Amino acid sequence: MVSPGRNAGGRRRSDIKGHEGAQRPGVPQRSGGVLSSRLERPSTSLRARPDPVKEPARHTVTAALPYANGPLHIGHIAGAYLPADIYVRCLRSRGKEVLFICGSDEHGAAITIRALKEGSTPKAIVDKYHGMMGKAFQDFGIRFDIYHRTSSELHKETSQDFFLKLHANGAFTQQEEQQYYDEEAKQFLADRYIMGTCPTCGNPDAYGDQCEKCGSALSPKDLIDPRSTLSGAKPVLRPTSHWFLPMDRSQQWVEEWINTGKLDGAQHHDPKEWKPQVLGQCNSWLKEGLRPRAMTRDLDWGVPVPLSGAEGKVLYVWLDAPIGYISATKQWAADHGEDWKKWWLTGDSGSEAGMTRLVHFIGKDNIVFHCIIFPILLKLHGGYVLPQNVPANEFLNLEGRKISTSRNWAVWLHEYIERWPNRQDELRYTLATIIPEFKDSEFTWKDFQDKNNNELVAILGNFIQRVFVLCHKYYEGKVPEAAGGDGKDVLLWAEMNTLPNKVAEEVDRFRFREALASAMQAARLGNKYLTDTEPWKLEKSDPDRVRTILFNSLRISAALSVLLEPFLPHTAERLRTMLSLGPLKWDDALRADLIKPGMTLGKAEHLFKPIDDAAIAAEVERLHAMDPVTPNPTEPNNISTSSVQAHQPATRTTAPAKPNITFDDFSKLDLRVGTITATERIPKADKLLKLSVDLGETAPRTVVSGIAEHYEPEQLIGQQVVLVANLEPRKMRGVESQGMVLMAEDASGKLVFVQPKDVLTTGAEVR
Repeated sequence: MVSPGRNAGGRRRSDIKGHEGAQRPGVPQRSGGVLSSRLERPSTSLRARPDPVKEPARHTVTAALPYANGPLHIGHIAGAYLPADIYVRCLRSRGKEVLFICGSDEHGAAITIRALKEGSTPKAIVDKYHGMMGKAFQDFGIRFDIYHRTSSELHKETSQDFFLKLHANGAFTQQEEQQYYDEEAKQFLADRYIMGTCPTCGNPDAYGDQCEKCGSALSPKDLIDPRSTLSGAKPVLRPTSHWFLPMDRSQQWVEEWINTGKLDGAQHHDPKEWKPQVLGQCNSWLKEGLRPRAMTRDLDWGVPVPLSGAEGKVLYVWLDAPIGYISATKQWAADHGEDWKKWWLTGDSGSEAGMTRLVHFIGKDNIVFHCIIFPILLKLHGGYVLPQNVPANEFLNLEGRKISTSRNWAVWLHEYIERWPNRQDELRYTLATIIPEFKDSEFTWKDFQDKNNNELVAILGNFIQRVFVLCHKYYEGKVPEAAGGDGKDVLLWAEMNTLPNKVAEEVDRFRFREALASAMQAARLGNKYLTDTEPWKLEKSDPDRVRTILFNSLRISAALSVLLEPFLPHTAERLRTMLSLGPLKWDDALRADLIKPGMTLGKAEHLFKPIDDAAIAAEVERLHAMDPVTPNPTEPNNISTSSVQAHQPATRTTAPAKPNITFDDFSKLDLRVGTITATERIPKADKLLKLSVDLGETAPRTVVSGIAEHYEPEQLIGQQVVLVANLEPRKMRGVESQGMVLMAEDASGKLVFVQPKDVLTTGAEVR
């Protein structure tokens, strides 16, 4: 079974070439009437990586197979599928050859348990949810090359052939073991058929294969006080025979592969590119020592073990399900007349050795299965590529609590699409800003509203709307011809030029939050450019300048349609239609000839609409109504949620007022609105972050702020803050701080920014 992370709530989840002009850097030249420079063209070649791994010819990208025992929710999407979709879209835009694989995981105990609860059959359950999940993915813009299923005949054949090859290679040992048995249900209890207390974290509802609270992989006999999920009875131990994978035999090479990136003496990948939590969890297992693990189960639903004397036994779901990636590739290849082998094999079957990069997108509780168990199986089989990265994410929480499908504490994807039609990108945007890349993150409806109103509407939508309204007003909806430029234009394109590289590099490093912030920086630059140049004031006095400003703004709009496409595909398509452009590639983002004078523009329209408080209150109320155990936030004696706190601040003891100061004293303060453009941690200073804050001056200010315990650095890029700009500079941990960011402390003690409600011009004075 493969899945995107524990917060499935009750089920396991699991060379771009640069195009540079010949002129000297920084020397403005005329190009088609537009002030141009070498900086203007996008240099999209990526920085050389420090590792010696060869650039792959193709990319096989998998997203965890979701369990077909229930619908998808936002925890699944943020954990695996949205990051994978962003990654694949960005690679394809840059001309990479990619195969994007997913499908429904339709075997295992959780399926049969769900069937028992619903009085149905496992086949009926998987048919129902396979269709539901496939449609939800499609509607949300998650575009796999194939969405397959593990109940298919092709998957059965592929899994059994894989098992038999392993068996012939001597990969398994057959052992008799004591396994828990439910005397009332007359059935052996594997995986989800048994629950008990987790020996690691004390969770009383851990399953026999995994604790969904701490993510520990378990065996039934690890559980304290085990009980049957079928009858609730205490199980007894009985002997049964199974085929085991002696993982201890692979300890040495796995340890070297994980920690050095070397495989059979050659550099396979750069371990520095792997997330620390992935390496940490792998090394925790390796430190304890790998142990044999049963690869078969006593069940009647799954892929039958293809050996004599194995009647009534099926393949272990963590052998069966990852092979689903391979069987899905085979099905796609058969459908398209392609060769599946080049996407998975190392060269023995005609593909180029080492030229396929395999990347698995999963949740953190699936790390050991994808980084240890599946690689062992692939290597023992022989001929298969091993994953070069497994960018597992942490868990997404909801309104201050863990997502729970059993308690209905979840935002279901298909229901969101029904209630919020044609607003997929609003949710994609919010989730992309909170992808739990390194630690658990949280979705609240209030944050969803704020991200929509203050960023999508106020920044991106506002910029596009202003540009199109002015073009229709002044030029009857035609693209104007630029008439030269000035220093502001050179500075604009100098910064715009950095963005395609920046976004691509951040996506390649699986830093999707940073990548989105960098892409949105183009919209921020566009708004600032319009505000600084004020073309509406120059229409009569300097019409040539107005034409140049709006031409440049349309070029920014075109760039946005490329840079934002991986994140907001529906919006990017609408924007290209407004610009009368067809499909674009990454190299097109800042092409000087992409927008041509005289082109007819589409009508000015709002890309996004504001979301009011009533709609958010209704969502919060609906969430609580679905979980009757949790008090409704509108009723007395309620629990506190982030969304409710946003509307009804919690009471707290206020600090005593300080002595009065004179107005003259207050007027000495120079408070200005700045935009955070870069952040980094300060070594050996757990509480401090170094911020680069743009105040519209010649260079950003360096500000040291004690907020490292409250924010991840990547969260802050693009945030507008209020800065005390005339504070005497002082050194903190060897870094000179040139101002102070104003913060407030909420009821929980968290520091929050004092920010303007609307996006203001960088450097705006607070008075």
